[in-house]
Parts: sequence; C-alpha cells; structure tokens
Amino acid sequence: QNEEAILTCDEALKIEPNDYKAWDNKGIALENLERYEEALAAYEKALEIKPDYMKAWNQIGIVLISLERYEEALFVYNKALKIQPNCYCAFRNKGNALRKLERYEEAIFAYNKVLKNNSNCYCVWNFKGYTLSSLGEYEEALAAYEKALEIKPDFHSAWDHKGGALDNLERYEEAIAAYEKALEIKQDYYYAWNHKGIALRKLERYEEAITAYEKALEIKPDYYYTWNNKGYVLSKLERYEEAIAAYEKAVEIKPDFHSAWDNKGGALGNLEKYEEAIFAYEKALEIKPDLHYIWKNKGDALSKLERYQEAITAYEKALEIKPNLHYIWKNKGDALSKLERY
Repeated sequence: QNEEAILTCDEALKIEPNDYKAWDNKGIALENLERYEEALAAYEKALEIKPDYMKAWNQIGIVLISLERYEEALFVYNKALKIQPNCYCAFRNKGNALRKLERYEEAIFAYNKVLKNNSNCYCVWNFKGYTLSSLGEYEEALAAYEKALEIKPDFHSAWDHKGGALDNLERYEEAIAAYEKALEIKQDYYYAWNHKGIALRKLERYEEAITAYEKALEIKPDYYYTWNNKGYVLSKLERYEEAIAAYEKAVEIKPDFHSAWDNKGGALGNLEKYEEAIFAYEKALEIKPDLHYIWKNKGDALSKLERYQEAITAYEKALEIKPNLHYIWKNKGDALSKLERY
C-alpha cells in the first residue's frame, strides 16, 4: 500500500512538481516504510514550495525523533511554533522531543500548553503521565493516566503505563489488573505481557511470571528485555541452566546488554562455574565500567577461586564508585585476611 502511494505521488509530481501535498504524502508513505532519510527529503521539498505548511514541519520532527535526532527535532518544532504559535501538534511533539532528551520539566510545560486548550487530548495525558513517572511523581502520573482513560477507555498504552505507575508505588495487584485491561484490548501487546511478568515476579509468583514472559516472547521473540527477565525468574527458581540459556538469548539479540551479562555471571556462579562467571562480568564491565555491583560480583567470583589479590582489586574498583557500601568493605576485608594482611 505504501509502495503504491509512493508511485502515485511520483506520477502526480511528474505532472505538477510543485504539488506540496503530493511531496507530503510521499513523505508519509516513506516514513511508514521506515525509509526515514528519504521521508525527510520529501517533507523538505514540500516546505521549499510552502514554507508555512505545518503538517510537513510536524512530520519532519517526528521522523527526526524516530532517528533519535532529538535536538534537531526540537529545533524544528521551535521553528514551527514561530510560524504558528498555537499549534497544539507542534507543542505535543516538542514535548516528546524534550522527554527523549530527559528535559522532563520542560516537556510537562509543553504538554500543559496543549491540555490548556485541548483537555480531551488523551494521548497528551498519557505522555504527561509517562514524563511524571520519569520524575518519580507516580501519584500524579497515575492521575494523568486516569484522565487519558476517562477520555478513551480502550487506550491500551495508558492502561499499560498506569500499571507501571502502580508497580512503582508497590501496588502490584492493581498493576497486574491494569496490565490485564491493556491485554483485553490488545492481546498481542508484548510490553504489557512483559510488565505483567515483572509485577508477578515482585509478588514471588514465579511460575505465572514465566508464563507471562513466554506470552511476550511468542509475540516478539527478539525482545531481549523479556529474555533477561525470564532468566532472572528462572534463577529465582534455581533453574540455573535454563536461566543461562535465557541470558544467552538476550545477549545474542543485544550483545551490549550489560544487565544480561551480569545476570548470566550470577547464574554461572551459582553453578560454581566461576571462570565463566568472571568472563561474563568482564563483558558487562566492558559495556558499563561504572557499575559498582558488577565489580563486586567479579570480586566475589575471584574470591571463590582463591584469587584474592585480584578480588581485592575488583572490590577497590567498586569502592571507588560507591565508597560507603559496608558489605563491599567486608568482602575486601575477608580477602585481605585470606592473604594474612590484617
């Protein structure tokens, strides 16, 4: 369908090369096909012909966000708002760019600009809730999601995000109910299956959590977060070989996923495969050298192999990052005593 749309637009542009709407429609079709650079070029052609065409300005910003070029997207929306200061689409999308840049307070200001005149804009209530959650303001986030759901009760994304806020408030049963509402509306919403699994894990309902993760992976087999989460629950059930297999799937999909390397190290350690565990921790530290707990885990594995001097070095690295953690000082002290350095 999108390919056909591109051909139709090309035919129209042969007849009338200055048809800015045809350029815009071509951009939309290219964007739908994730041919983002070509989409940008098409939108830019539309703007060459009609510089105040807000639809194209908005679409350029959306494409730039898809390309993770958030600063450029912000520049585009600021430019668009100079042309049309009250364009709620531009404010909404500017808020999204600011949120991606972790400029959360500014994002909320942009969303509030939209909601002041368009209080029924349920997607903006949802974005505002997500931003408030990022600031740790979970009660306010919950209120924003509830506003979105009051306007659009079948908004699956808002149910999922509401579940996330409830989870952060440690209201896990309510969180599960929210995820189930999302899944009633959209059964193949793998995010909600994954999040439901996390809430079940926190309630120590491990078998049910695995079932939820497996549902997510049926829908999205390359969702590395869920492979990692499944591995974590399998470790809790002391099914370490299966856990390792799950972590290996995660890092096969995303080799720089430090959390899965660290968790794999833990499962290997539980099987007393300390050399392999150290290798996994080193992989994690190549990716994230500033995480104290991975240095600590490496130190523990080295201690198990009676490589106390190397263990001390690892504990010292952990303490450089987090100097006040008593249990790392204790582990370092134990290693020193093994070397008779009292």
